[in-house]
Amino acid sequence: MISLNQLTKRFGQQIAVNALTLEIPAGQIVGFLGPNGAGKSTTLKMLTGMIEPTEGSATICGFDLKTQPVEVKRNVGFVPESGAVFESLSGLEYLEMIAALYGIPQDAARIRIRQFLTFFDLSFDTLTDKLLGAYSKGMRRKVVITAALLHNPKVVFFDEPLDGLDANAAVGFKALIQTLAREGKTIVYSSHILDVVERVCDRVIIIDKGKLLLDGKPDELVATHNSGTLEHLFTQLTGGQELERRAEDFAKTFRS
Repeated sequence: MISLNQLTKRFGQQIAVNALTLEIPAGQIVGFLGPNGAGKSTTLKMLTGMIEPTEGSATICGFDLKTQPVEVKRNVGFVPESGAVFESLSGLEYLEMIAALYGIPQDAARIRIRQFLTFFDLSFDTLTDKLLGAYSKGMRRKVVITAALLHNPKVVFFDEPLDGLDANAAVGFKALIQTLAREGKTIVYSSHILDVVERVCDRVIIIDKGKLLLDGKPDELVATHNSGTLEHLFTQLTGGQELERRAEDFAKTFRS
């Protein structure tokens, strides 16, 4: 479903993504991990057609990222970290606009929107009473997730999807992506909440400074490196242990 071959992105002299090569099959939930600045969001933006690669190639559902960008976009859903929306529209207006862009008839779109409202335990009036600019962060996140899934994409990219969601909504979301994967959809899940990634993902890919560091099943990787948890493994690979030491040194300044 997703195939990367030496995918690279440069911004001037800065290499944000450095020759990534990997494949992700249908029905797999992949945790895409890395510290801040590792190149995760840049990779997702390339795979969703938001920015062009500098070198290398990629295919989504068999469509070439460079030569068939419209076909790629038809088959992917994307929940960006920013959660950006058109704030001058109501939730319903925004979702109906997204549906229209994908060619979904209004009646069918309304049915799908109501299904998502039921899933998120929201009333229909919630989408019509106020503009998106007045929504809470969690409410806006639910609308963005709905928008990404309205057209029933085969591949879905999530960038920090739990940001702003309350505990119940987060539990429901985790159940949702597992259900989507069982139906054959490919899920790429980028997050800093590593305990959630460890529980729900079939596979984790860790990158740092744009390069692939590790790729495999979470439990097997943790066992191989004798790390105990995915979080400990992550800190070992990306220099987090040094940050822990610096935090301890910083805390001492308050005791002296």
